[in-house]
Amino acid sequence: MKRFAAAVLVVALLGVAATVAWQRARDEVRELLPDECTARVDGLSSTLDPEQARNAALIVAIAVRRGLPARAATIALATVFQESRLYNLDYGDRDSLGLFQQRPSQGWGTRAQVTDPVYAANRFYDALVRVPGYESMEITVAAQTVQRSAYPKAYAQHEPEARALASALTGHSPRGFSCRLNLPEPGRATTVRRELTGVFGSLLGTPVIRGRTVAASVADRRTGWAAAHYLVAQAPRLGIRRVAFAGHEWTAGAASADGWTTDAAPLDGHVVVDLVGSEVSLGQ
Repeated sequence: MKRFAAAVLVVALLGVAATVAWQRARDEVRELLPDECTARVDGLSSTLDPEQARNAALIVAIAVRRGLPARAATIALATVFQESRLYNLDYGDRDSLGLFQQRPSQGWGTRAQVTDPVYAANRFYDALVRVPGYESMEITVAAQTVQRSAYPKAYAQHEPEARALASALTGHSPRGFSCRLNLPEPGRATTVRRELTGVFGSLLGTPVIRGRTVAASVADRRTGWAAAHYLVAQAPRLGIRRVAFAGHEWTAGAASADGWTTDAAPLDGHVVVDLVGSEVSLGQ
């Protein structure tokens, strides 16, 4: 009997050791994989690196704050895919610059302005909303009407990716956007609060800070998912470990699973952010 018990113990210890070894190997492999973000909506998908995701999320968040339809965000994203591949370029054809490759010589703004993503996106939307019926136009036609490109049909090829991203990042497709990221450097709660207020304004309640957790109330689920997806996209820059909303959470780090999982202690009606180093959220 003692020999049997000892054998069982050995098998159990071997099982534990194997599990630990597998988890360690999984984490080591994960750390070797490049960070990336993906939108998946109704069979459409778009995979971006963190810089592209950061810029895409900002472009869409500006549309959300302005109260523009998801179609506007799709048109903007299709444009930027074609013009810059979602990178804020400091060069281009002739004097074209920035995400939208806007030309200072054509009245889009100064060099400093058109390379500021917030300014550039707002200038694009300013021009787009002056296009009569842009909401029902073909995306490539609407984009060309604003941009006046030498390649007027080039925007069409980017429509599937743009639609997936716009649907997810505007909050129309909950849990439609996620990133596989290794744990970033620690961020500051005050920076996250300032970011949420600056980007979404009155669409969110005043963010509350408790330790390294930030929570902001939302008026509706669509806005909440837009904010949650935005924060996931900005996680490397802001030092975010965890984003939670509507009973689901996303977590960065080598030991975390990809995508959204069930939140064990949700804080209803709030988007909750835990920064790197934080273990307790306002929902607990």
